[in-house]
Amino acid sequence: MNRNEQLEKLKKNQIWDFIVIGGGANGLGVAVDAASRGFNTTLLEAVDFAKGTSSRSTKLAHGGVRYLEQGNLSLVIEALKERGLMKKNAGHLVKNESFIIPNYNWWGGYFYTIGLKLYDLLAGKLSLGSSKYLSKEKTLELIPSIESKGLQSGVLYHDGQFDDSRFAINLAQTAIEKGACVVNYLKVTQLLKDNKNHIIGVIASDQKSGEEYTIQGKAVINATGVFTNAIMKMNDTVYKKYIVPSQGIHLVFDKTFLQGENALMIPKTSDGRVLFAVPWHDKIIMGTTDTLVKKSDLEPIALEEEIDFVLKTAQRYLTKKPTRSEVLSVFAGLRPLAAPEKKGQSTKEVSRSHKIIVSESRLITITGGKWTTYRKIAEDIVDKAIKVHQLPKKKCKTEHLAIHGNKKNCAEDFENHLYIYGTDKTAIIELQERKPELKEKLHPNYNYTLAEVVWAIRQEMATTVEDVLARRVRLLFLDARAAIASADKVAHLLAKELGHDENWIQNQLAEFKTVANGFLLKEFRIP
Repeated sequence: MNRNEQLEKLKKNQIWDFIVIGGGANGLGVAVDAASRGFNTTLLEAVDFAKGTSSRSTKLAHGGVRYLEQGNLSLVIEALKERGLMKKNAGHLVKNESFIIPNYNWWGGYFYTIGLKLYDLLAGKLSLGSSKYLSKEKTLELIPSIESKGLQSGVLYHDGQFDDSRFAINLAQTAIEKGACVVNYLKVTQLLKDNKNHIIGVIASDQKSGEEYTIQGKAVINATGVFTNAIMKMNDTVYKKYIVPSQGIHLVFDKTFLQGENALMIPKTSDGRVLFAVPWHDKIIMGTTDTLVKKSDLEPIALEEEIDFVLKTAQRYLTKKPTRSEVLSVFAGLRPLAAPEKKGQSTKEVSRSHKIIVSESRLITITGGKWTTYRKIAEDIVDKAIKVHQLPKKKCKTEHLAIHGNKKNCAEDFENHLYIYGTDKTAIIELQERKPELKEKLHPNYNYTLAEVVWAIRQEMATTVEDVLARRVRLLFLDARAAIASADKVAHLLAKELGHDENWIQNQLAEFKTVANGFLLKEFRIP
């Protein structure tokens, strides 16, 4: 996956069947779907793949226990099927995680056991395991660090857990393997229209070189997530809000806060939301919140009240009480919720189902949805585009399409930190053997090596320190201080590989420090 090669491909092609704007979960899903059906497809991402919402999730491939409680059965059934397909098609990234719900009243154990048995039933053949009622003793045995005072029982259930931005990178690689042209740092600045006001292409600007591209195509897909409204503004002078951004934050802690292998799920917090504490890459992620924000930001920052809410809720349920000084990283993500139909509707009530909007200009826009259902959303979009643009009818092929890196009939060794590379793991090990200096660690406390940085640059289109440390290796999300300490090594390796000078290195280090400080609580930011 080489950026220069992709730009050359973009220049050569005359008219594309599909131009996809946005390189998050939905956009990449559309590129894979359209390309695998044989359509001439290009995807343009303004910054880096999964830079926004798609790298900032709770890392769950799940049916949505909360939607079950809300009675949204159709969304749960769809998501459970897609969860199973994610596990089959990207087994190197999606793993089975057992969750425990602790109950502090007598009826909770029975209520959630019945509900989660229905959850298992709805998953059918793609179930990840059976739910079961746990006694108080068994709950404490499985999660020794859970608050025992007032504990009555527990319920264990299974869901999927995955690495979101790694999945996005693998989708980009899959799309390219299927013939698509996929480019990051190429920003759409204008929509081109004919005399009937129909969109016939886009103008895009290369954020690296400043070069401008005029790209013609039949179906233009707006999959820009929280930035949907900006593309809609380009499309139409009569403008309304199509999405409202809702912020969710996560705090990352050392794994000692949640002993054992199980994740924790608190179904009812003080604000009526769900709180998760999930093991991820040898750390614990705790979240999330749901706060309406006024504008969509590329680097959303966690609000103090959100941080306090997650800390206080976690302190209530854990014997080892997490404090501000023990937060290794904090990350905020924006959900692109479909704008509420009714005034005064809260974010909890706005449907997570996706919506496809077809504008008069024939621009096709996707709003809502979640990571787990990305494949089904993409299928629906491509089907809709075929109809709207009278493209040849070709069947969707992604249901059983292996994602780049997937290992067939081979159990993944999740203990080795290189598991996220799947079948590419061997090539990274070979790279280290050929050049032993690349075995050097980025940081003494973490297993990431210089070989992974080289791989990210050569094979995964990483062009900045942030691309590497935030979305290729996940150090910024796991430990922001360690990421800042590793930045110098990464910047020098990028400069060597891509031919940049010392001035570029210093600019990169300054830019990365600014971003990384947003992942630290304010009193611990590095000047």
